[in-house]
Amino acid sequence: MENVSSHKHFILNGFNELGALRPVLFLPFFIIFVVSLLANSLLLYIIISQRSLHSPMYILMAGLAFVDLTFPLIFVPNMLLSFLFNWRGISLIGCLVQMHLFHIIGTFQPTFLVWMALDRYFAICTPLYYHECMSLPRFLKFIIPLVVRNIIMITLFVGLAGKLSFCASNVINHCFCEHMALVELACGSITINNLVGLMTMCLIPVADFIVIAASYIFIFSSVLRSGKTGAKALHTCITHIVVISISLVVALIAFLSYRVKNGLPAASRVFFSTMYPMFPSLFNPIIYGIRTAEIRQHIIKTLTCCRFIRAVAHS
Repeated sequence: MENVSSHKHFILNGFNELGALRPVLFLPFFIIFVVSLLANSLLLYIIISQRSLHSPMYILMAGLAFVDLTFPLIFVPNMLLSFLFNWRGISLIGCLVQMHLFHIIGTFQPTFLVWMALDRYFAICTPLYYHECMSLPRFLKFIIPLVVRNIIMITLFVGLAGKLSFCASNVINHCFCEHMALVELACGSITINNLVGLMTMCLIPVADFIVIAASYIFIFSSVLRSGKTGAKALHTCITHIVVISISLVVALIAFLSYRVKNGLPAASRVFFSTMYPMFPSLFNPIIYGIRTAEIRQHIIKTLTCCRFIRAVAHS
């Protein structure tokens, strides 16, 4: 009976409180989206085209840029169309597919930061064994377990969400198919979904943040103990931790807002849930690209060359 009455089509109703002002959101989110795409595309182009940047640190940076490039593509175009043309409908299958892609790609943001932290740990704390530790056969023992963990946990909680019956409302108070925004519409018990969601949060972003923090504690200790100047290394480490800390805080607020009865307004909850994937995608290429001297030099050279070519073409 539950299956017969379960909704198969949903309405994404995020920021509905704004009423006639809702289309105004198109402009700021479109600007953030375009800047994110351009910044990550430029970073990817620079790393791929420059053979001098084909080292483990820059390859991992390119991997993070690829994740940051594809992450907004999962939900932002549909969200922008919804703001502009009021297109809000989505099927249950489409919702689950979007949810799975969104969370799978999203888990690789903190995971790439873990791999980057390990790269810096090996480079600074064990420089004599750096190339040996970062060789692909050796580094796979850090890659494979985290990839398997991400896929299993996300597939598990999306699969559990797909088994629920939605016999009450079919209005999702969000701009895309976020896990808890859909699950809270279920007419049965969602205790298991909540537990698996909390477990996923603890095993992926929180665990990754702990590993990152521990790596940089060891790095700071090694630099201070050895008396190295290490200014450049410490500068990179500090900006790294600042970005992951802010991203984690925004993600935790978005995640916990669906589980804690704290009176947070619906529009604020949707805003945090929308910004936590977009914030890292926008600022990661700036922090890890433009603030890295080697990449910054190649970016300036590339932009200068493009300006020169444009000037010659118009002369």
